[in-house]
Parts: sequence; C-alpha cells; structure tokens
Amino acid sequence: MSTGDRGTPEGATPTAADLVLARDRLLGPVVGTRSASLSGHRLAPAALREALADLHEFWLTAHAAQAGVGGRGEGVALLAVGGLGRRELVPFSDLDLVLVHDGRKPVDQVAERLWYPLWNSGVGLDHSVRTVGEALEVASADLRTAMGLLDARHMAGDAEIAVRLATAARDQWRTGVRKRLGELIESVRLRWRRAGEVAHWVEPDLKHGRGGLRDLAVLDALALAQLIDRPAAEVAEAHTLLLDTRTELRRIAGRPRDVLRPQDGDEIAAALGMGDRFTLARALSRAGRTVAYAIDVALRSTGAATPSRKVLGMLRRGPERRPLDEGVVLHGSEVALARDADPAKDPGLLLRVAAAAGRTGHPISPVVLARLSECAPEPRAPWAAEVRQDLMALLGAGEGLTDVVEALDRTGLWARLFPEWGAVRDLPPRDAAHVWTVDRHLVQATVNASRMVTSVSRPDLLLIGALLHDIGKGRDQDHSIVGAALATQVGHRLGLSKEDVDTLSAMVRHHLLLPHTATRRDVEDESTVRRVVETLDGDPVLLELLHALTEADSLATGPGVWTDWKAALTNDLVARCRASMAGEGLPRPDPLDAAQRVLATSVAESGRPDILVDGNGRLASITLVAKDVPGVLSRAAGVLALNSLEVHAATVGTHAGVAVGVFAVSPRFGAMPDTALLREQFVRAMSGSLPLAEKLAAKERDYGGRAVDAPEPRVLWFDHEAGGPKSGAVVLELRAADRIGLLHSVADALENCGVDVLWTRVATMGGSAVDSFGFTEGTAPDWRHTIEHAVLRASR
Repeated sequence: MSTGDRGTPEGATPTAADLVLARDRLLGPVVGTRSASLSGHRLAPAALREALADLHEFWLTAHAAQAGVGGRGEGVALLAVGGLGRRELVPFSDLDLVLVHDGRKPVDQVAERLWYPLWNSGVGLDHSVRTVGEALEVASADLRTAMGLLDARHMAGDAEIAVRLATAARDQWRTGVRKRLGELIESVRLRWRRAGEVAHWVEPDLKHGRGGLRDLAVLDALALAQLIDRPAAEVAEAHTLLLDTRTELRRIAGRPRDVLRPQDGDEIAAALGMGDRFTLARALSRAGRTVAYAIDVALRSTGAATPSRKVLGMLRRGPERRPLDEGVVLHGSEVALARDADPAKDPGLLLRVAAAAGRTGHPISPVVLARLSECAPEPRAPWAAEVRQDLMALLGAGEGLTDVVEALDRTGLWARLFPEWGAVRDLPPRDAAHVWTVDRHLVQATVNASRMVTSVSRPDLLLIGALLHDIGKGRDQDHSIVGAALATQVGHRLGLSKEDVDTLSAMVRHHLLLPHTATRRDVEDESTVRRVVETLDGDPVLLELLHALTEADSLATGPGVWTDWKAALTNDLVARCRASMAGEGLPRPDPLDAAQRVLATSVAESGRPDILVDGNGRLASITLVAKDVPGVLSRAAGVLALNSLEVHAATVGTHAGVAVGVFAVSPRFGAMPDTALLREQFVRAMSGSLPLAEKLAAKERDYGGRAVDAPEPRVLWFDHEAGGPKSGAVVLELRAADRIGLLHSVADALENCGVDVLWTRVATMGGSAVDSFGFTEGTAPDWRHTIEHAVLRASR
C-alpha cells in the first residue's frame, strides 16, 4: 500500500505509486531554480540513468514475485528490452517488458497483476506475453521486435527460459540478418525522412533523427551480427553526449521529449557543464555527424558484403572498376582511386574525386578518404584552371554535393580547400527562421543554386557566391562585410580574375540587398530603384547573380521564407533595376589574332581543313580551320566531343573565306588525343564520311547518359546594338546543363534551320553551359519561335 511521503513500511511490497514518487525524487530540482541551489544535490545524467534502472529493476523484481511470476523451473520470466534492457533508462521512458513462458500453465492473471498497477500510476508501458517460439516467430516477421530482443535482459522469474529466449533471438538475428538488410536500410531511411538530422538541424530529434540514438542501436545490432566492427571511441563519445542531452531534456521538460528546442539549450548546457546553447548545439552537431557517418559506412559495407558465389567452379570476379575521371574510378558502388593514382603528386586529384562522387551520387570510399587525408596537398594558389573546373563540377552537382562535403569535412579535406570554413562549421543560427546550422545552410543554398544555373550568365560565380554568402558569420562583426573580405581572399586563391573577384565579393557583401529592399521599401519609388542600381554600380551581371542567390538563400533558410509574395516583390524590383541599367553592351566575338589569320590564309589557298593544337597539359587550345560552309561549327564541336574533349570556351570567326574555330578544351579522361587523329576525323567530318550524331549518341550512353535531374534549358534573345558584327544581327544565348555533344547538337539544330552563325562564344562552367550565338535576324513569321524550339529540343 502506498504511504505517500511517509514511504513504504519495512517489509511491504512497494506500489506503483511508490515507484513514481521515488522516480520524481531521483529527478531532483531543475537546474538553475531556487530549489536546486538550496539542495545542492543533483544526480549527473549517467548516475541518474543508473539510479532509474536500479529503481525500476527493484520494483519489477518485487512486484513480479507478488504477481505470481515463479522462480527457477516454473517456466515463466519477466524480461526488459529497450532502455531498461540496456540500462540506459532516461526520465519518463516507457517500460518495454516481455512476459515469456513455456506454455505449461496460463499466465493471463499474472500479466494483469503486473501491468495494471503501472497503467494506473501513469507509467508508460509497452508489453507482450509470449512463449519462446511465439516471440521468435514475431521477431522473424517484425524488424522492430527482432532488434528489441537483442537487448533482452532477465528481470525476474525463471532465468533459464529468459536466457533461452535472449540467446535464441540473438542467434536468429545473426543467421538471418543478411536477408533482412534491405528491410533494415529502408526502415532507417524512412525514419530519417520523417525525423530529419541531428547534425545541422536547429531542432534535432535526438532519438529518431539521422545520427541519433536509434542509429546507434542499428550499429550495435550490425556489430552483434559481426557484419561490422564495434563502433570506434568517437562514436562512443557521441553516444554519451546524445544520451546525456536526452536525459537532461526530459528531466527539465518533466515529460517525454526527444526534440531539442533552442529555448531549452542554455539550461541543458548548464547542466552538462557547457558554456551556452551554442556550445551545446555545435557539440551535438559534431556528435550527430560522427554517428551519421558511421551508420552510412556500415549500411554501405553490409549491403555490399554479399557472400562469394562460385560460377562454373570459378569465384565470381570482384567489383568492376569503371573510369570516372583521370585517376578516379567507380569500384563497385564507391568512388575510388585508380591503381596508379598518387595523391601526393597530383594536387587536383582530391577535387576530381569529389566532383566524380557528387556527379554520380556514389560515396567516396573510406579508404580513399583516409589516403587523401594523409597525402593530398592543398592546391597551390592560384588554383590551376582545371582544378577550378573540378570545383565547379562539384558545386554544381545538386543533391550529391551534400554528402561529399560532409565526407570531406569529417576528414579535414574540406578545410584544406576552404580554411575559412572553420568558423561556420556546426555553427547554430541566431535567426529563428533558419532550420540548418550555418555550414549546412551554405551547402543547401549551393544545392539550390545548382538548379538555377541556367538563369544567369555566370553560373560559376553563382555557385561560389552561394557557398560563401554567409561565410562571415561566427565573428563579432557584420557578416556581410567580413564575408566580402573573405570572399576576396578565396577568389584570389581560386585564381579568379580581378573582375570576377570583385563581382564575387560584391555578391557576398550585398546578398541581402534585394530581399531586404523588396520587402522593406517601396519598389515603385524611383529613389529605391536608383539606390539599388548605384549600390551595384549599374552592373547587370551582378544584379542577375543576386537575383538567383536571393531565391537560393531563401529556400535554404526554412519553410515559408521564399513565398510567392516575396518572389513577386523581388522580381518587380529586379525588373525595374534592369530597365534602369538598359543599354549595357552585349557579348562580342573576339577578333582573330595574327597566327589565326595566317593559318586561315593557308587553308584558303590549299582548300584542305587543318588543325593546330597548342598545349599538352590538361588544358589546351585547339584551332580548327575549314572552308566557311554550313556545318563547320557543329562538325568541329562533334569531333572534339567524340574524343572526350570538354569545351570550356570557344570562338568562331571568318577570314579570307574560311572559318576559324578556337576551342579551349581539356580531356575528360587521360591525356590529349593524338593530333593526327583529330585532323583525320575533322577532315572526314567535313567531307560527311564520319557519322558524328550516331557515334556521339553511343558515347553518351556509354558514359551514363544525360543528367536525370538537370535544370530546364533556357533561351534568351538580345537585339544587337549599333556597332555589332553586322547590321540586324541578334544574339541567342542558351543556358543549359552541359553534356557530351551539347555544342554539336545545338549548332547542328541552328544549321538545319538555315542559320548562318556569324560567331559563337561558349562557356562551360562545371555542369553548366552558357553558349552565345550571333547571327542575322530572319524575316519569316515566327522565325524566333522556330529557332528557339529547335535549340531547346537539341539541348535536352
């Protein structure tokens, strides 16, 4: 019988009410309150969990005897699973109990006497009554039950039947786990989709989130099955922090809670001996990242670890090694190094590995990450153009960027590329509208920006600007001013031109200009527009970049930040600013230099196409010259694509009746192709004996086809101002996802429409292409619509 504050008489069985009273006494006063300061006694989190486990075990043992759970040989036992089974009982946890029996006698009355007192006292209870066979049958069909029984521990009754069930459940798990890996992985991913992440989230779910306590239970289950090694010490440290935080969260809340809110952070941080909620948040984010990485590697390794099978007496061959880039291969389902790759001697290898992982969506092998961490040098400043291109490919990878940055950051490789990142790593935001930590917000903004690269003329600057726009946070100054200085520092290190560095710095400095002006000022007021235009020095490219960055930044902030209303105001402001800036110059073709004119004259006299290659490294300039007839541009571009040459820039001009195309290229794989081969194929292409379209289509299929989630291509028209290449000329600008043969396909489409391209300028920036074509305006009705439709069809 409960005696309230007087306690239980000596020799009497404690009641469920006594259990609740004793539990509340253990929880003690809330830290920071007057009662806490007066009492001076408060159990630490680990000691509290130990005491709670002891208390509940004592009560269950005593009550089980009273309820009729017999002793040795009686064939009935009470087992604890879950937190009590692991002796990790946090405040206000449900009790997960199993009454197991051998079926020799009914146990319904025993179960009722066990469960009802707990229910009546408000103690959460998850219970079941089964024989050993029934429990194993349920476990074979229900993954949650199977994993729960791995923690089964005897509380009271016949220890022999308890041990029998626990041992059989573990054996059944070990022998059958490989058949359940698909189900396990799917359940884990479903939970992540529902609960989000522990790392980087402002309000993390400590139990169910990715990198939380549920994932630690999965790691333990896989280790028990001997599919992975026992988690390392850093995982154990993360486990302790997550468990301690969950313990204090529930003690302070006075009820079951697993989602940590910012307003609870300071009190919990004080209880754990940390400075403030920001210190706690960064520590939790690190812990979540540690666990998330461990579970990712574990699930990947177990999924790949299928038993070897013999085929016709021979062992099945190991995973195929497929080349992805120079020194980079796909080995099975992981991005790995080619056998002859040497990270210590190849400063660009790190980014090629990262770009390949981001592009394909395959993770980087942990062995490769360790080797790169040990050997890969920092790229020498200023970065080489090919290294910068690999960075653009990585930043433009879309969703694939997130996991790559996480893997690089965990191993210290991201800081090797961007040492400025340290101040924002795991930094919680101070604005309640943000749902991510600052570092993840920057990555997410870059992911968003990758979907908008066709909306700007400089997708490379958009991607870098998105990555750096909040890099100045975590300091005691205006983050836009600090960030602009850091962006200048980064831009110079990356090897950008002075003009591009200035644009990048201005993007970071003014990344809040458009949203703040649009939502806080009257955009119809001429002075508002004039102020924005003057702030941007009348630069339409900077305006265009800030417009896209505003949307990418807002979408990465949190739900409801980028609304139709905000978008409409921003669009209106940008349209007014663009109108104010009207009259700026359009792209112009570069004139032929002396060497090109000499080569053109030679081809004009001989009539035979020719080719000149300048440079033997990863970047080269190739000049192709032929008679100026329809099809020169498309055929030249097709020959280059056929030889796995990626075009970064191109100009096409005419001289003495011949066409001269200059292409800045780099090999997608290996070294530059043989010049004689290029010349032979160019001659055949010009004569029509080389089926370029057929061969390029086959090449695209061999290398994974076209991007599935590529942004929609866009076409923009510009009427040439007076003084352009020819009276009545127009410029068509295509913004699309880059692919093998894109320039060939688009040029061929224009030529098939009867367009005589006067000049073209091509810029390939990571995974995006911005191609400009100058030609004479047609006179037929719907002429532009016909051209645009053909170009868009060719670019998809």
